[in-house]
Amino acid sequence: MPFRDKLLAIAVVCAWALNIIIVKLGTAEIPPIFISALRFMLVAALVAPFTRLTRQQLPWVLVVSVTFGIMHFGLLFIALSMAEAGTSSILVQLGAPIATVLACIVFKERFGPLRMIGLALSVVGIVVLAAGPTLPAPLPLALLLLSATGWAVTNLIIKSMPKIQPLTMMGWSSLFAAPQLMLASFFLEHDQLASLHTASWHGWLCIVYSAIMSSIIAYGIWYWLLQRHPINTVVPYSMLNPLLSVLFGILMLGELPAPVKLVGSVVMMAGVALILRPERAAAVPERA
Repeated sequence: MPFRDKLLAIAVVCAWALNIIIVKLGTAEIPPIFISALRFMLVAALVAPFTRLTRQQLPWVLVVSVTFGIMHFGLLFIALSMAEAGTSSILVQLGAPIATVLACIVFKERFGPLRMIGLALSVVGIVVLAAGPTLPAPLPLALLLLSATGWAVTNLIIKSMPKIQPLTMMGWSSLFAAPQLMLASFFLEHDQLASLHTASWHGWLCIVYSAIMSSIIAYGIWYWLLQRHPINTVVPYSMLNPLLSVLFGILMLGELPAPVKLVGSVVMMAGVALILRPERAAAVPERA
């Protein structure tokens, strides 16, 4: 990846890490499925009217609205309402190694022994980070793992589908995801409208930031990167999310991570560095 694209990938991950903390604050005031539906409604309102979707693109966008809108974001918001934010952001990063392995199986992307070691180290680091008293209960843990899988599958779909502009994908998948989430909220939650009246700026910031910064801007850039580069080059950057989430927690919430989480961060960072290390064979043409 060019240096500019690497910086873009890091900026996207920073936006996502901050989003985890903001969503955690928001779901404390507004029911999680409902706030997720409002997020997608805002994205759709801002983007869909200004983009066009073809009949050929429609089935792909519908699938993404399920894997990304319902499976990844919907389940993530529910899990964040029941689990600690830092550990949740760590566990959901299992989507990166899942996507990397799936890319090797489905697309036959090259994944040498050095990167395999890096992948193993990253997973070990995530497990260490998640260890301790903050490990979620079985239900939120299962939701986080399903959310991670939804994110991984979405990355493969983006790579496989016919070319769709990132904003088109974001706007229309949000338009299709919003009513699905709203229906789920109707059956599974209560007092949705009342929560909007009592919500502080945390709840409203969650909707606005998650829609504009995390979705329209960050995921728009991410989809653009996926269309330009192999999955195994782009996806590993997302594994920096846990460390950044811990740093934002320290700076914004005054959270002090346990020593075991610091050890896990170092192990995970070492793994990410190995995964992102360019292979010599690929570096020669780039310099020529």
